[in-house]
Amino acid sequence: MSYPLKALARSLGRLNTIALWSAGIGLVLMTAFVAWQVFCRYVLNDSPSWTEPGAVMLMSWFIFLGAAVGVRENYHLGFDVLLYVLPDTGKKWLRMISDFVAMAFGIGMIWYGWQLMALTWSTILPSLGISGAWDYLPLVAGGVLIVLFSLERIVLRLSGAPVDDAVDEVPSAEVAADIDTANVKV
Repeated sequence: MSYPLKALARSLGRLNTIALWSAGIGLVLMTAFVAWQVFCRYVLNDSPSWTEPGAVMLMSWFIFLGAAVGVRENYHLGFDVLLYVLPDTGKKWLRMISDFVAMAFGIGMIWYGWQLMALTWSTILPSLGISGAWDYLPLVAGGVLIVLFSLERIVLRLSGAPVDDAVDEVPSAEVAADIDTANVKV
């Protein structure tokens, strides 16, 4: 694999790690928001208005960031029965088609998410005091990451990097090092 591809994979690996940590932190914060709301409602008898919309917005972030991480790390559910009977070249092309479909889905997320943001830009979420467009920003951000990560998988596969070898077999120690270099899980 060439140096520019390694540098790109390393950069996207860092972006992947940031997205994963952000999603995890969002999950913890959402749990804290809901716990605070329950405490305030049942103990203080005064429920804050910002906790529910804040928790829902955080949930959107960790769902879409987590989905993008799943695309990069090939953790999404799939119907792999056909892959077991195909030769390696057939597997490669089916996975390539899968990555193109994920990329098209990400483009749709960006396109329609952007339209929703434009429609809600001038509205204000009363409980949070911010633009309604912030509700749809996670959709656009997740779409951008899905497109980047799908495109990365396609480019690495076309360059001959062992993107799918970890899925097909249990690799030896040498091959595992090459796979980690190709996936660059930093």
